[in-house]
Amino acid sequence: MWVKYKLIMRDVFGQALLDYQSGKYKEDIITFSTVAGQDKMPLPYLFRNFEAMPAIEQQALKLCKGNVLDIGCGAGNHALYLQEKGLDVTGLDVSEGAISTCKLRGLKKTLNSTIYGLDGMKFDTLLLLMNGIGIAESLSKLDPFLKQLKQLLLPGGQVLLDSSDIIYMFDEEDIYEKTKSLIRSGQYYGEVTFTMEYKGYSSAPFQWLYLDYDTLKAHTRAHGWSCELVMEGEHYDYLARLSLGK
Repeated sequence: MWVKYKLIMRDVFGQALLDYQSGKYKEDIITFSTVAGQDKMPLPYLFRNFEAMPAIEQQALKLCKGNVLDIGCGAGNHALYLQEKGLDVTGLDVSEGAISTCKLRGLKKTLNSTIYGLDGMKFDTLLLLMNGIGIAESLSKLDPFLKQLKQLLLPGGQVLLDSSDIIYMFDEEDIYEKTKSLIRSGQYYGEVTFTMEYKGYSSAPFQWLYLDYDTLKAHTRAHGWSCELVMEGEHYDYLARLSLGK
């Protein structure tokens, strides 16, 4: 049985962030996924400074320019760093608790919304870190997601995103059979279902997409994007830069 607790909280993630920000840290978020089973999401890590960030995140922040939209900003670590550096940055998150946390931490511009609720807004840099492309949920939804990113981008703008190829999480001898089965069912192996638990409450299950670079490149090129592999990490992760007009 996936969901251990029957009490559902709409914003488990946001409540955990608010608790930590308010000095009420007693436990971490527990995650359950269709790939990794049970895992822990330590709350202190969600409040890390620049020095504690992975090299891929640090590089992405160095590449940010102009008017920046931090999509899925969480506790605001990336947006706050950019704000301190003098950039015009807005933190966007669907979690009310996350946006409240960002405001408490001093982020000046925030939006509690999805990327589909920003009619008329344009940015020079769209930032999607901590596997930000996962917000697309599934491979079948990736194309409309990319189309919406294009609508949010100013001429000459860029998208900076990181993700991981999670093929390594499958047993080596089972990879061939599992991937064949997924292909037959119309699924992609990077499509994962998650549930979060915190203080006896559970989130509703939600979809998340882990995307290998070759698949990202194929889909973005089909939409007229230039896709550049900026950096590869030590754990099958990578940083990519998307731009238009090349």
